[in-house]
Parts: sequence; structure tokens; C-alpha cells
Amino acid sequence: MTQIIHHTIVIPEDLEGMRLDQALAKLYPDYSRTQIQEWIKKKAIKLDGKYPKTRAIVIGGENIEIEAALKVQPSWEAQHIELNIVYEDDALLIINKPIGMVVHPGAGNSNNTMLNALLHHVTELKDLPRAGIIHRLDKETSGLLVIAKTTAAFTHLSAQLKARTIGRIYQAIVSGVLTSGGKVEAPIGRHPIQRKRMTVIETGKPAVTHYRVLERYRAHTRVRVQLETGRTHQIRVHMAHAHHPLLGDPIYAGRLQLPKGATPALVDMLRLFKHQALHAYELTLEHPITHELMTWQAPLPEDMQKLIECLRKDTESVDKNDYKY
Repeated sequence: MTQIIHHTIVIPEDLEGMRLDQALAKLYPDYSRTQIQEWIKKKAIKLDGKYPKTRAIVIGGENIEIEAALKVQPSWEAQHIELNIVYEDDALLIINKPIGMVVHPGAGNSNNTMLNALLHHVTELKDLPRAGIIHRLDKETSGLLVIAKTTAAFTHLSAQLKARTIGRIYQAIVSGVLTSGGKVEAPIGRHPIQRKRMTVIETGKPAVTHYRVLERYRAHTRVRVQLETGRTHQIRVHMAHAHHPLLGDPIYAGRLQLPKGATPALVDMLRLFKHQALHAYELTLEHPITHELMTWQAPLPEDMQKLIECLRKDTESVDKNDYKY
């Protein structure tokens, strides 16, 4: 749903020498610079009666006319749902999302999402795009997410995400025994046939994932994964592409393969583990107000901790000469 907005303004002389998109972002703080750049490209903005370029420099005194389509925020319901808040101040929120919680309403999930919970916790988030949510996690992935509480914070954090300066570190358990860490650099896009899946495909967007070994088991490996880009299902797709899919992944792991000679406890655990073993463990960003570099960590969820303990016991139960790393 969209609405047409109309604005006219004269560029103040104290903005002389500034780029047009920067000047307008300063004059209209409710609109992001990215939004303003898009309007300039779509010829929704006139400068002295002409369509300017994004990089146009203002000198002050120019007449600006804006007639643009603005997407109207959907009306989402605020719901009293408990949130695991790791940190909060006037500019941002850091949430530790549990397994099973949907981040954003969508088809089949219009309520009981993290967004609904956020709107109840901070009413003002209704005025921000996506209620201030900067990035997302899959429903069955747990861990840290950042939410902006103001327009200025949203713009600043979104710019950090685009510039790839927000550090996101995950822990995962993958199938197979990795001998060393590495990097997967392969473009990711929508699967041409199975549209709910993502895949490595030449026409996809560039994607880079770094990983290193934290702990080896008899037939699995716990890894530390760092994202350089942030594509949908990126870690899940890239690790499957590297022939080490995430344990429990219902989409990309294929049929469950039980390790030969596994303990009964591990067999039961693997059969019952029905989601990808993936947790957003660490988050680092520059605070949008203080510009301080801040880092948060969230412990692994209980079921992943139990799985790791079970994998360790299974590994210890077998003579080390019976398998190789």
C-alpha cells in the first residue's frame, strides 16, 4: 500500500556544498538517504524545475519539489510476548531470539512474531520500517538481533549493515569432520524450481562465508561461522554447498545419516533434533549515538548444548584409533 507525498522547500544557504541527497536527508530526517536517492533516480524530485542527478551539489536557494510514492507501513498488532532483552538504551535494542520465533509477520505468520512483541515493548516502533528490525534470523535459528528505536538509529545501523561493518558470528554443528577452516564464496539466489529454497547459482547475489573449526566429533564438527554478506539462508546454503550441511537442517541437509556405531543416546538425540543447529552467538556494531564499538554474546540454546555434550560422549566412547580427523 502506498501514498503520494508532496513537499516543497528552499535549500538553506548553510547547506552549500552538500550533495543533494545528503541535504534532503538532513532537511527530512523522517526519510532515509537511500529512500531519497531512489526518489531522485525515479524523477520524483525536481531541483529548480529540472530532474537532478543524485550527486548534484547544492549552493543554497534552490527550489525543491518532491512528489513521491511512499510505502505505508502495514498495521501490525502489538502483542504482549516475552522478549529476552540482552541490552537496551534510547537508540537500540539487542534481542536474543529463541528457536521457533518468527521475526517478521508474513504468509501464515501474521501474529506471535518478534515484531508483534517489539511493538508492545516500544510503541514508537510502529513508525519505523519493519518496526526497527535491522536484520533477521530464520524461524529455527536462535541468537542475537539488533533493533533500532529511532529513525536516526535505523538509518545509521542500516548503513553499517550495507557497508558490512556489523560483525555477526555464529556457532553451528555440521555433518562430517572438517580438517580445517575455510571460506565459501559463491553467489546465492532463489532456486529456479523449488521457490522456497535458496541455492548457489550464477545469477545470484555475491555471498561470502568464513568458518573455522571449534571442536571435532566422530562424524560432526562444531564451527565458528562469520558472515561477510547477509543473504537469505546463507550459512545453510553455503555449508551444504561445501558438502557439510548443518545438522538437523530440514531443507538443505537431506536425509538423516546416523554415524556407524553411534551411542543409543546420540541416535535418539539426532532423530529428535528437528531444526538446523545454528545460533547467532556474537554481534558487534558501532553505537549509532556514541559511536562506541560494542559487542554482545549469547550462550548456546539448551538443546544445542545437550547435543554437543552427547556428541562428546559418543566420541569418547569409541577408541580414537577407529576413526580419523
